[in-house]
Amino acid sequence: MKATSDGVFQGENPLHSALPIAILQICIVVVLTRVLAFILRPLRQPRVIAEIIGGILLGPSVLGRSTSFLNTVFPKQSLTVLDTLANIGLLYFLFLVGLELDLRAIRRTGSSALVIAIAGISLPFVMGIGTSFVLQHTVTRGVPMGPFLVFMGVALSITAFPVLARILAELKLLTTDLGRMAMSAAAVNDIVAWILLALAIALSGSGSPLVSLWVLLTGASFVLAAFFLLRPVLTWMARRSPEGEPVKELYICATLAIVLAAEFATDTIGIHALFGAFIVGIIVPKDGPFAGVLLEKVEDLISGLFLPLYFVSSGLKTNVMTIKGGDSWALLVLVVATACIGKIGGTLIASLIVRVPLREALTLGFLMNTKGLVELIVLNIGKDRHVLNDETFAILVLMALITTFITTPVVMAIYKPARRGAPYKNHAVQRANPNDEFRMMACFHSTRNIPTIINLMESSRGTQKRGITVYAMHLVELSERSSAISMVHKARRNGMPFWNRRRNGDGDGDQLVVAFETYQQLSRVSIRAMTAISDLHTMHEDVVTSAHQKRAALIVLPFHKLHQMDGHMESLGDQYQHINQRVLYHAPCSVGILVDRGLGGAAQVAASDVSYTIVVIFFGGRDDREALAYGMRMVEHPGIALQVLRFLPQSDASDRAIDDAFLEDFRTKVANGNESVRYEEKPVGGKIEVIDAIKAAGRCNLYLVGQGTTCIPLTDRSTDCPELGPVGTYLALPEFSAVASVLVMKQYDPTAKHYDLVEEVPEIAVDVDTPGPSNRGTNTSFRAE
Repeated sequence: MKATSDGVFQGENPLHSALPIAILQICIVVVLTRVLAFILRPLRQPRVIAEIIGGILLGPSVLGRSTSFLNTVFPKQSLTVLDTLANIGLLYFLFLVGLELDLRAIRRTGSSALVIAIAGISLPFVMGIGTSFVLQHTVTRGVPMGPFLVFMGVALSITAFPVLARILAELKLLTTDLGRMAMSAAAVNDIVAWILLALAIALSGSGSPLVSLWVLLTGASFVLAAFFLLRPVLTWMARRSPEGEPVKELYICATLAIVLAAEFATDTIGIHALFGAFIVGIIVPKDGPFAGVLLEKVEDLISGLFLPLYFVSSGLKTNVMTIKGGDSWALLVLVVATACIGKIGGTLIASLIVRVPLREALTLGFLMNTKGLVELIVLNIGKDRHVLNDETFAILVLMALITTFITTPVVMAIYKPARRGAPYKNHAVQRANPNDEFRMMACFHSTRNIPTIINLMESSRGTQKRGITVYAMHLVELSERSSAISMVHKARRNGMPFWNRRRNGDGDGDQLVVAFETYQQLSRVSIRAMTAISDLHTMHEDVVTSAHQKRAALIVLPFHKLHQMDGHMESLGDQYQHINQRVLYHAPCSVGILVDRGLGGAAQVAASDVSYTIVVIFFGGRDDREALAYGMRMVEHPGIALQVLRFLPQSDASDRAIDDAFLEDFRTKVANGNESVRYEEKPVGGKIEVIDAIKAAGRCNLYLVGQGTTCIPLTDRSTDCPELGPVGTYLALPEFSAVASVLVMKQYDPTAKHYDLVEEVPEIAVDVDTPGPSNRGTNTSFRAE
């Protein structure tokens, strides 16, 4: 095939040239796998499942049964180019896998994880050898005995380290004790599997046993040379890449070239090029930003475009139709059962021996049974070396697909870790003792929210006697990227969001945290910046559990629509709206939803320059009282003027009495003699009168309103934002205002039915981690009285 086509106008078919057909193949593969991944998202399946299924669909099992499709899209003469691109993607992906493995962490692996890893390899390996005898007498006659036994043992004993990390991160188990044990055991498993695979490749050569021995010894020499010769070079480059400085392009290029050279060396030796890439990834120093920058530079192109080609290359060799008759399907059941019993059984027994509770031990067994890309690599090498025939290959691919597919739903069904916390007193802004410390959790999605959040903190700080503690939580969506998984690795214990500690020489600090640290240095507000990396469907769990653990009285959430320069609101998507709705449903404290129109402008305002007008619209009820209680706190700031607009009467008799008592207390303690406070009462009329009264209040910087107010709907059209309530929905309309932000408050109701995500245990010790000048960077443990 020519590399490029002269074009259709020259009478040439572009699909008869290598580059156009490769581009078409990449586009088809990427679109199909992404569509399948989207379809499988509700089942919480990792993307590798979609890629394996996509490869099988494009192969001779489904679409490839049409010879016209196969000859047009995947003609035989194009497969060499396809396989080459796929293997380049695979090699660099295995380099990334090596980057994620930290040998120091493996060396620190406790004896329990080591015992679990060895048992999780040994039993399935032995059972795989046993199964291979059955297969040899049925569907794999004539293959060499030794290599086939080793390949079967390796295929059944592998645990997919990257896929396991993704599943654990999504289920919020990565940083629990169970997750750490699973990752430690999987890392040991991964290293042992590569050693066994090298042995299998060496044994599968066509030469004499002496040649196989020579291959093994040369491969071992390469590993030693990499550690003693290559590692110092990579360490030198890493040391010359300090924190806060961009890594030189020369170092990135040199490292990627070293990967290719190592691949060439191991391919020349005869133990497959992928070993070289994996070894280089392992020996890259993990300290400093060097490894992280390599990961970010390579992962999107490789994981997004080239790696899916390997699954298609594998799928084109997988013909499920070769599994014919009851005997063949019985063999598939036998292989799947053997893999599950061996892996789960071995892990379960070892876990029980080291005194892991039964449920955790069973969960660990299913987690360790995860297969993935490494499994396909083993199978493809076995097929290329004629150790596995078409039917055995198809059986083992389906086994890998089934065992990985069942992992997430089974783990979700059998293991639901209890989230426990100590009960606390102040769940709302309105409280019996207003001098109690005010704890607030402010969430944000991007840098756009930060100036308003900081200005809101400044407005909320109250007097020095009362004090305020703010937990600023950056909400980050968990992506398929390896770098996202590595960020979750840095999480705090028990799966909770982690603090951004900016230590010297440590690249773990989130750059968004700088703004909060700077503000804390210049103010009396105690701030701790947090990061929650989670799937959007479960992000509310991080917010709610963290708020309970930190004993927050108020959670402030960003509205899911962003204010644009022309005044209209652009939605981030329904998923972000659903996060807010779920937090409202499960919150252990009051919740405020902030419609951000730039409170104080696009930059942080100094305390001496704060000059805001805040309007509280009061119809009556629990939520309106919470909004006014927050306004009472904010007006303590010398730069804030408060205007209260009360509409009479709107609440029922019982609430009316409570409202009157609360407003009387407000007038007595706050409004009387305070020139910064203005109180006004309006009779309630129809919708037009209410709107005119709100507009007559004049220009302001922030509206405080209750969500569950008894006001009639103020908009003609049906709202798509019920979480804002009738007044908040009207105030958030672009035609109402282009400058005034809105904070919609929902007060915590202790008498209502709650669907708590945290079980309150009075005697539990809770790490509240209170920030402040005296204990910054330290943890303070509190025990509920």
